[in-house]
Amino acid sequence: MKRIILVLTIVLTSFFGIGYGQINLLAEFNIDTNNKAFVNETNVKIAIEGVRSEKGKLVIAIFKDQESFEKRKPIKKVVLNKSEIKGNEIAFKLSPGTYGISVLDDENENNVMDYNFFKMPKEGFGFSNYYHKGFSKPHFDTFRFEIIDGTIKIIDIRLRYL
Repeated sequence: MKRIILVLTIVLTSFFGIGYGQINLLAEFNIDTNNKAFVNETNVKIAIEGVRSEKGKLVIAIFKDQESFEKRKPIKKVVLNKSEIKGNEIAFKLSPGTYGISVLDDENENNVMDYNFFKMPKEGFGFSNYYHKGFSKPHFDTFRFEIIDGTIKIIDIRLRYL
């Protein structure tokens, strides 16, 4: 019984974010066809909220549709060291089209989401303009957005830790 109470306390504490701070992020880059980032003109700005530590990296994955999201095959993937980022925005350029962004707070720098014994994520995650409250993977349509030529798209991503 004590073990169940302890597990529930840990889950609820993590769920409500008790005891976690936030760091600010700023990076600006373009994404080319070789998944390399470089500074230049931008049309997408994302603000990532709720990063709980400066340890590790942020893994930003850009998906084109539900199929690529289900298969975990982003069209672009950028890994940024959190220790080198300042401010609260990450800006980059994308061609016109439909996209969805996921962010992983990869605290142990292994480039994958780690799970606990109960198959719950051990690291933070977030999606473009969508705060995921459920325990199953969201559908692409819940976090997709459109890029129209000549406009700047502002995306909010709030990380969640279980």
